[in-house]
Amino acid sequence: MYGPLHGDPHGPFSRRMRGLLAAAGLCAALAAVAAPKVLRIASESETGFDPARVGDARSFRVTSHIFETLLHYDPLARPVKLRPLTAAAMPEPSADFRTWTVRLQPGIFFTDDAAFGGKPRELVAADYAYSIRRLADPATKSPGWSAIEQAGISGLAALRREAIDRRKPFDYDRALPGLQVLDRHTLRFQLDAGRPRFAQWLADAATAAVAREVIEAEGDRSMQHPVGTGPFRLAEWQRASRIVLERNLHYRERHYDAEPAPDDAEGQAILARLKGRRLPMVDRVEIAIIEERQPTWLAFLNGETDWIELPDTFTAVALPGGRLAPNLARRGIRAERAVLPSTYYTMFNMQDPLVGGYAPPQVALRRAIGLAIDVEREITLLRNGSAVPAQSPVTLNMSGYDAAWRSEMSAYDPARARALLDLYGYVDRDGDGWRETPDGQPLLLKMGTQPSQETRRFDELMKRDMKAIGLRIEFHSAVWPEQYKAARAGKLMMWSVSGRAGAPDGIQGLLRYDGAAAGGVNLARFDLPQMNAAIARLLALPDGPEREAAFDLAKRLTVAWMPYKLRTHLVQIALWQPQLVGYRRPLFWNQWFDVVDLE
Repeated sequence: MYGPLHGDPHGPFSRRMRGLLAAAGLCAALAAVAAPKVLRIASESETGFDPARVGDARSFRVTSHIFETLLHYDPLARPVKLRPLTAAAMPEPSADFRTWTVRLQPGIFFTDDAAFGGKPRELVAADYAYSIRRLADPATKSPGWSAIEQAGISGLAALRREAIDRRKPFDYDRALPGLQVLDRHTLRFQLDAGRPRFAQWLADAATAAVAREVIEAEGDRSMQHPVGTGPFRLAEWQRASRIVLERNLHYRERHYDAEPAPDDAEGQAILARLKGRRLPMVDRVEIAIIEERQPTWLAFLNGETDWIELPDTFTAVALPGGRLAPNLARRGIRAERAVLPSTYYTMFNMQDPLVGGYAPPQVALRRAIGLAIDVEREITLLRNGSAVPAQSPVTLNMSGYDAAWRSEMSAYDPARARALLDLYGYVDRDGDGWRETPDGQPLLLKMGTQPSQETRRFDELMKRDMKAIGLRIEFHSAVWPEQYKAARAGKLMMWSVSGRAGAPDGIQGLLRYDGAAAGGVNLARFDLPQMNAAIARLLALPDGPEREAAFDLAKRLTVAWMPYKLRTHLVQIALWQPQLVGYRRPLFWNQWFDVVDLE
C-alpha cells in the first residue's frame, strides 16, 4: 500500500504533478508554435534600398521583398513565365504592341508610415506612373533609367532632356501620352514604337511602386527608409554589417502557387508541398554582410546560415568531382548548380585618353589586353571551375543565345596581343621592358579593385597577364559601392565587375553597349551609332529568324570594338540547409524569401 507522499498514482500530489507537467508541455508546444521562422543568409555589401537608385543585385535582393512590381516570374516555371503580382491580370497589348493596358488589384496597401498621416494608404495606378517617372528624373541618378528608356514610353525621355537642358526640376505633374492613369486602378502605356516584349519591363525591380509622399518626405534618405507594399519591411540596417527584414503584418491574402513543367519532378514535389500556403511563409530574414569567402563558408558549415552562394574557393570542398560531399549530404544539405545570366567583364572607359576612343590604335590596345587575359586559367585557379568562358553578352536561357557561337572574347593569345601592340606603335622605346604609347609617352594602365582576398588573387593574375605583353598596370582599391559610383561617373580607367540580366530577352545583355545608357548600365560609356541602331532594331523586331540574325550582328560589334572584355559567365552554386523548403534559384529576378518555408 502506498500513501499519498510515496507515489500513489491517484493521490492529490500526483494529480497536481500531472497537471503541472501537462501545463508545461502545453506551454512548450505553444512556444514552439509561436517561435518565429527566421531565414538566415549571408551576402556581400549592399548600397541601399530605393529601387530607383540601386543597381546591384545584392540590394535588389532586399528591395524586391519590400516593394512590388506589376508583374513577376513564376518561382518554378522553366522556361521562365511572367505572372501578375500587383496587377489583376496580364497586360493587354494592342495589335501593334504600342499600347499596353494594365489593371491593378484593388485593396493593396503600403506599410504604415508617418508620411501617410496615420491613414491606410492604398496602392493605385498613379504610384506606378510616379515610380517610372522617377527613373527618368536626372536628380534620381537611376541606373534603371537606361533600361526603361529602351521601352520608349512616349514623352518620358523628352521630359528628362528638358529638365537637363533647362537645368530645372523634373516635372512630375505634366501629362504624358506614354503614362496615362485612366482611373484609380488602371494604367495605360503608350510607346513610341512596337515593343513585343514590353511586359518584361513591368517585372523589372527598378519599376517597383513607391509612394510619392514618402519619397518627398525622405529626400536623400530614401535609400535607408524603404516603404513598400511587399511581404516584408525593413526592420534593421547596420550598413555593411547586418540587414533584418520582418514580415509585413498587413500584407494581403496571397498564397503559394506555381506552374512547374509536367516533367519537372523536383518542381512538382515543391508545388505539392507548398501549394496554398499563405505568403510569406517565414517571419523574419536576417542577412549577415560578410565580404570574405572563408567566414561565409564557415558560417554555413556551423549552421549559422540557412543558405549561401558557395564561394568559388570552396567548390572542390563542397562538390568534389561535381557531386555534393558525403559529409554535407549526410546532414541533408542540398545544392543547385546553374549557369547564371550573369557576365563577369572588364570595362574600359571609352572616354579615357589611353584605353578609350574609336581610333584603330585604341581599339588595338583594348583587343590586345583582351587577348592577353587567360580566361581558362582564371576559371581553373580562381573560380575552381565555377564559370564558363564568355563568347558574347547574350547568355544561356536568353533569346539570341547560340551555344555554338564562338568569338575572340574567349581567346587567350599573348603572341597575337604583342603583335597587335607592335603594329600600332605600342613599343618599348627605352629598353626598360615596358611599352610606351605610340607618341612615346609612358603607358600605365590603372584599374579599380576591392580590398578583399579574392579580388587580390584576380589582380595578381591580371598583373601577370599584362606583364607578359609588356604592359604595366596598377590597382586602386576601394569598397565595391564606392567603385561602382566612380565607374558610373566615368572616373575609372578600367574595372572588373559582373552584370546580371533582369529578363530573358537577349537585349538585356546588349543594353550596356547602348550610348543612351552611358553612366547607367553602360559603365564603359560606349557610343557607336551602328550599335545603337542594332539595339533599336532588336527592340522592335518580333521573335524569329530575322531577330536572331540581328543578334548575330550586334554580338560581332561587341567583339570588334571591345569596350568590355567579357571574361566569364558565372556558374553559381547555392547550398541550403535541410530545414529550408521550396528553394529554387531565380534566373532573372531576385525575389525568393517569400516563397520558401522553414520546417
